[in-house]
Amino acid sequence: MSTLASLLKETASPAIGLGCMNLSHGYGSPVPEPGALRALEEAFDMGYRHFDTATLYGDTDNERLLGLALEGKRDQVLLASKCGMAIDPELGKKVIDGRPDTIRRQCEASLKRLRTDHIDLYYLHRLDRQVPIEESVGALGQLVEEGKIRAVGLSEISAATLQRANEEYPIAAVQSEYSLWTRNPEIALLHTCRETTTTLVAFSPLGRGFLSGAVVDPSQLEDNDMRRSMPRFSPENYPTNLELLDTFSTIAVQVGVTPAQLALAWLRAQGSDVIPIPGSRSVTHMRENLAAQEIRLDTATVARLNTLMTPEQVAGARYSEAQQKDIDTEEFTA
Repeated sequence: MSTLASLLKETASPAIGLGCMNLSHGYGSPVPEPGALRALEEAFDMGYRHFDTATLYGDTDNERLLGLALEGKRDQVLLASKCGMAIDPELGKKVIDGRPDTIRRQCEASLKRLRTDHIDLYYLHRLDRQVPIEESVGALGQLVEEGKIRAVGLSEISAATLQRANEEYPIAAVQSEYSLWTRNPEIALLHTCRETTTTLVAFSPLGRGFLSGAVVDPSQLEDNDMRRSMPRFSPENYPTNLELLDTFSTIAVQVGVTPAQLALAWLRAQGSDVIPIPGSRSVTHMRENLAAQEIRLDTATVARLNTLMTPEQVAGARYSEAQQKDIDTEEFTA
């Protein structure tokens, strides 16, 4: 059993990891393999050591990509992947399945795609409401005992679920969406993570491109971009949200950093036990994001940022009704 802190220390990993999803999944057409491999190789060369993928991403293509890109570098990286949510080949759609047999089968397949004999951090991607969390986590714990994974993680779960899971087997990390405009972990999860000495891994720390200013007009996104179905990016809500960026961008200029770096620095200011994993298709943006680990915000700037993009100011929910049904996290009440 390992903690995420110990795994990060072993690989001399920076305080910012790399989310690899959008090379293959979620944000429009996948990056062609040669370009995706070059981006991952350059990410390693510039200093990234914590690489995050999942069985779901690109219908297993993202794991294959990392297996190729990190071959020969395996002992120098912290490799994280996820199980329990995948594309069912017969149904042709996403299926959540946290049964122990499924977890074991998916782990074995991931090991082959990733070209490794172990995964450092293996998450249950989503809570399967038909399976007690203790059963899913027990299966993951057994994989640790067998040496196939080194630490157990959970994704998009509530504080109550974390408490139950941690009683079954120590949870090294919980992955949850966390950024200046998505504060849900602050309701209860972050507190429980600290009670259970569980690291919070923040995915979409740049607000799915919103905080970096990369999404000016959501109507220009590709038809299969997942953000098109998210209420915050809708034609009704997005203009209101764009107005929230003005003050944020002004503060970035005052601090002398980019908006993306300011967003990551704010997250780092929440505590050393909060690890952002921004994703990008751009090597330039990967380098920009990684440099944010050196930025230290003063207390006055953090306090000022805390007043921006609060839940009552942001227009629209973070997920559609269909997407919301798949997650277990706490939500702010109106």
